[in-house]
Amino acid sequence: MLSEIIVTVNGVPVTVPSGATVTTAVLLAGKACRTSVSGEPRGPLCGMGICFECRVAINGKPHCQSCQTLCEQGMEVRTDE
Repeated sequence: MLSEIIVTVNGVPVTVPSGATVTTAVLLAGKACRTSVSGEPRGPLCGMGICFECRVAINGKPHCQSCQTLCEQGMEVRTDE
């Protein structure tokens, strides 16, 4: 098993520890998960899949909960930031 994984967040490679969630990669990239209707950056709130504030697109699939998804080597993550 790899001890580190490289994922891409908004086109930028990010190295995360094996077993890290996509939320970790987004935060390490310095990005917000999404923006509110008024344009404010939004990030993870509950961290357990209830609030849906951490939604991102993963490998082209929209509205994925980043706090509930483990990173995989080569994964492509897009935020709407």
